[in-house]
Amino acid sequence: MTNELYRPQFHFSPQQNWMNDPNGLVYFHGEYHLFYQYHPHGTTWGPMHWGHAISKDLVHWEHAPITLEPDEHGQIFSGSAVVDWQDTTGFFNGEVGLVAIFTHHDQDPDSDLPRERQSLAYSSDSGRTWTKYSGNPVLTDSRFPDFRDPKVFWHTQTNQWVMILASGQTVSIYHSANLKDWSFASQFGDGEGAHVGVWECPDLFELAIDGDPARTKWVMLVSIGNSPEHREGSRTQYFIGDFDGTAFKNDASPETVQWLDGGRDNYAGVSWSDIPAKDGRRIYIGWMSNWKYAQVTPTESWRSAMTMPRSLALISRKDQIILVQQPVHELNHLKLGTYKWNETIVEPGQNLLSKLDLPYFVIEAEFELQTAAEFGLKVRTSDFSETVVGYEMEKQEIFVDRSRSGEVSFHADFSGRHAVKAETSDGRLKLQIWVDTSSIEVFAGEGEAVITDLIFPGEEEQGLEIYALHGTVKLISLNITPLKSIWTYNGVPAK
Repeated sequence: MTNELYRPQFHFSPQQNWMNDPNGLVYFHGEYHLFYQYHPHGTTWGPMHWGHAISKDLVHWEHAPITLEPDEHGQIFSGSAVVDWQDTTGFFNGEVGLVAIFTHHDQDPDSDLPRERQSLAYSSDSGRTWTKYSGNPVLTDSRFPDFRDPKVFWHTQTNQWVMILASGQTVSIYHSANLKDWSFASQFGDGEGAHVGVWECPDLFELAIDGDPARTKWVMLVSIGNSPEHREGSRTQYFIGDFDGTAFKNDASPETVQWLDGGRDNYAGVSWSDIPAKDGRRIYIGWMSNWKYAQVTPTESWRSAMTMPRSLALISRKDQIILVQQPVHELNHLKLGTYKWNETIVEPGQNLLSKLDLPYFVIEAEFELQTAAEFGLKVRTSDFSETVVGYEMEKQEIFVDRSRSGEVSFHADFSGRHAVKAETSDGRLKLQIWVDTSSIEVFAGEGEAVITDLIFPGEEEQGLEIYALHGTVKLISLNITPLKSIWTYNGVPAK
């Protein structure tokens, strides 16, 4: 049912049962393929399959049959997919096809310890049906019980396939000419960045700086699993540096930690392969949950959603290069009529938005700092609940406070306030806030500060508020736009 309590109205979610990591993101013949970790027989994690959905616009998704099921080599864990344009595998008789590279997970028959190995599957019909390679697995290494999540890409400069693979507390890089035979190239991560949990779901890609193709850097994403002693749970870090086809060199000092998202619910995200050069974007999507509480979130017949797809870019700022994120422009097609305010002073105790009640919408706001110690917006409010998006002047931080956001009692670590540094530009702050039935995604400035959080308000909790504390703030502009549901076509709700 598309109208269930908490069912996202503009995010991808499974029709039923359990979903986690996005897998096999690939663009081919006008279609975006989203595979994902899927348990078709329950709403908690179980024997992993690859679910599948297809989109022409990154917004509306057609659910497809399960792509990969467990077999004699084990469960089907995370991985990636590529277009084999030159038939390097020989799977396609000189034609073009799709190849998935994934982790088989089982128990070693000799020791009964977990065992993870890399395998292949291929499709000659645009991803509709898949055949597992008879020579699976194609890459093994008994040194690592955690040896998974291969992300593969073609490295043009060295004319070969490159795989980046999570290997415990590091990532390992491999080379191949044909996706079947792999040789070890290098390892990265010892003493670099955060190590508060197992490293997972890496990605590695090149981005232009400030849109200039003559100036580029490589970005490595590494997700970090949940650890009981850290309340933050699972989250994703990134590194910026150089990659020569063999080894990655981090630009930052080894102890530097850069988080992709200041919220709690953006994990295991990776980017789409084979986006056409004329598009030029690096498009990313993450699993919108956290291993702290993912299996107990208060949904019924289904569990988990993906973040909005986002375009990643590098910008230079004060002699630094930083990674920024923006929602893909295709989401703008969901916008309906906009409520607008301009050039208004917001004072304590007043609420310009008291007449509005909205369940899912986007807010675009620009503030000019004045005397307020804190200001911001409250969404999905009622007499008993609210989700606060605020800016604290002294700390120069944006935050999301979901401690009174609706249902928060299902896990001790869910309720809370999550903040990230967000410097203003010429005394002004821009915020973009996307609110769905069970999530909030906040982008500050050009997307250099991002917070993604789940929320579970009641259906009747649809109020909005703009506020200022201990002084005033000037509202330069405010646009609040209701959104169409992706489950509605031509105004008619989907069945």
